[in-house]
Amino acid sequence: MSATATAPRTATGAPIRVVVAKPGLDGHDRGAKVVARALRDAGIEVVYTGLHQTPEQIVETAIQEDADVIGLSVLSGAHLTLFTAVIDQLRARDAADIVVFGGGIIPEGDIAELERLGVAKIFTPGATTQSIVDWVVAHVGAPA
Repeated sequence: MSATATAPRTATGAPIRVVVAKPGLDGHDRGAKVVARALRDAGIEVVYTGLHQTPEQIVETAIQEDADVIGLSVLSGAHLTLFTAVIDQLRARDAADIVVFGGGIIPEGDIAELERLGVAKIFTPGATTQSIVDWVVAHVGAPA
């Protein structure tokens, strides 16, 4: 796909920018890389922060990169703590307009709590990369 011709855009006309991050001590990032690649292949601008990022580092990167979205991958079981910390940092930095979504090994029973905290969407194991791309475009992109 040509990033200039058909790249998904925000309401301002800018390309959608996503920061994909692995917060905490989880060392498994294959899923995050697969999602980052799928978003990039769809014409979305992606910054992958790498492993072992703190919530502060993730939010700082998102602000510096003028991101529209933060995608978090959490497999360690610390999802409630880590998602909450990212949302809190966004609010503290006056950047709560940055949409947060995530995925990983997250029990069904915790999803409602994460959404209550401000996480826009949780993708559980089995979600397709296309469903993630479609969701980002639909929730951040300009109306068609």
